[in-house]
Amino acid sequence: MRGLTTSPIPYEGRAFQIDFDFIDHVLWVRTSDGHVRQLMLAPKSVAEFYADLFVVLGELGLKLHINTMPCEIADGVPFDQDLTHASYDRDYANRFWRILLSSYRVLNLFRTAFLGKASPVHFFWGSFDLAVTRFSGRRAPPHPGGIPHLPDAVAREAYSHEVSSAGFWPGSGEAVLDAAFYSYAYPAPTGFGSAAVGPTQAYFSQQLGEFILPYDAVRAFPEPESTLMEFLQSTYVAAADLARWDRAVLECPLGVAGRPRPA
Repeated sequence: MRGLTTSPIPYEGRAFQIDFDFIDHVLWVRTSDGHVRQLMLAPKSVAEFYADLFVVLGELGLKLHINTMPCEIADGVPFDQDLTHASYDRDYANRFWRILLSSYRVLNLFRTAFLGKASPVHFFWGSFDLAVTRFSGRRAPPHPGGIPHLPDAVAREAYSHEVSSAGFWPGSGEAVLDAAFYSYAYPAPTGFGSAAVGPTQAYFSQQLGEFILPYDAVRAFPEPESTLMEFLQSTYVAAADLARWDRAVLECPLGVAGRPRPA
């Protein structure tokens, strides 16, 4: 693993995959019939990068059409028109990926203690967070929608069933200034915001409707992975208990490499 990937995307009898390599700072586009193209990751405007990428896709016979408006960003500019954002810092790109990688290890371990439906640990390109979601299996009330530049139908499909979701987020510069871990429930059960969770540095953001644990606070602990696991587990327990999830059926001990779960 050297960065972020789309994973294979089916296309007219073939498949293709786009990978960001944050070690060599290259964008790779590979197809299942053996063709490869690359773009160097370097300072350039979003519009220039968008144009370069679609030239590469065209060379591979991939005639694609996408929504050019960034999702979940209220004041977003269409990719093909964005001449303002034009920076690329190799060091910070690599550091950000390494944070994602270390967070992935803990989130993936946390995921092993759940027998019910759970998402993979995955990266959201809209809000730019790395997340894992657990599902109770019960239907949820329709999501109200209203997320900037995201169709309401998408939000309602994503939240069609009760969830407890957690992950890492680099922050917005507004509600949460700096990088943080988060945890929320949909629908949020009564009393969720006042539930006791750990560690003591965690707090509930009324503006966001979720628990927040600053990344810098986690780094300061002697055992940051255990601290993060405490946050993930305690916020999940708060959501599951208050919403009366059937925890005895849904949960199991944390996974251990090379050891099958007991039947």
